Amino acid sequence: MPFEEFDPLDREIMNTIQAAFPLVAEPYKAIAQSLDTTEKDVIERIGVLRHKNVVRQIGAIFDTRKLKYQSMLVAMQFADDKLDKAARFLNRHPGISHNYERDGHFNLWFTIAVPPERSLEGDIEMLAKLTGATTTRLLPTIKFFKIGVNFDMVKGKSSATKGYRPDDQGTTSTSSPDVTQDIIDYVKVMQEDLAPVSRPFDAMAEQLGMTIDEMFRRADELVEQKIMRRYSAVLHHRRAGFSSNAMIVWKVPEERSEEIGTIMAKHPAVTHCYQRPIYDDWPYSHFTMVHGTSPEECERFGNEIAEATGMNERALVYSLREFKKTRVRYFVEDEFVVEELQPIS
Repeated sequence: MPFEEFDPLDREIMNTIQAAFPLVAEPYKAIAQSLDTTEKDVIERIGVLRHKNVVRQIGAIFDTRKLKYQSMLVAMQFADDKLDKAARFLNRHPGISHNYERDGHFNLWFTIAVPPERSLEGDIEMLAKLTGATTTRLLPTIKFFKIGVNFDMVKGKSSATKGYRPDDQGTTSTSSPDVTQDIIDYVKVMQEDLAPVSRPFDAMAEQLGMTIDEMFRRADELVEQKIMRRYSAVLHHRRAGFSSNAMIVWKVPEERSEEIGTIMAKHPAVTHCYQRPIYDDWPYSHFTMVHGTSPEECERFGNEIAEATGMNERALVYSLREFKKTRVRYFVEDEFVVEELQPIS
């Protein structure tokens, strides 16, 4: 949808719920009071935004690594006539949360997470074999500089200025507390989509055997432990007016990796910033994800990052089609058993 199609109040609501959805007994009423409207109006407006798939989901966002999951970005190459079927097959895996067709050498990119008892590389190898991928490149995180998906819907621009920056680097965390059964139970409830009713947390607290206040205090504790990042809405960026999605990848000298990654992460249009492995057919080590209202705006972001870093060897890899984008659903592994699947024809 063009950005201009949203009225001012819808934009304010989207700003509020994507930043930090209020963890209070009557959250829609709290939003309404902050925006000088009614609870009924807020629920109805969010309902319309959901119907248009502008608001995808409202729920808790957890740190994959703190839950001891292993995760990775994967690039695959398929023949054009195999791509759609392969993408639909991969979408069935509950650990695949993002799955895109992109332009360039590799035409399918996805992120995958699996629990600690599974082999991440083993799952990827099996998925590549089952789908008939001609090339597969594993792109785990070497250094993690930023996750800060946020859009100023009032001003119509990316505003990822307060990105989530973990204290520890890499793909796993050794300082995390044990993932106990009570944490698992909490995650399984809080990761589900929030109901559009006046008191949506009542049923969730009852399911957990907690009072609402106890459930909210538990959320605060998990945020403090960095197991839970925040409770918020996820927007469909294209439908919210940010129609161009570019993964800008960079050649960066290894000795300047951390310095350059830190500078890149400071740009307000950069929502994700990572260092990943390089290959003979993929020489780009640093990944910066940007979202803009046009390809020209994404190009401008790339030029600004180049000017700030002095790095000029780059490629803009655009999303052509979105096959899947959701939050990782944790502790649901029984929904999909890779070993039981048959190769696609």
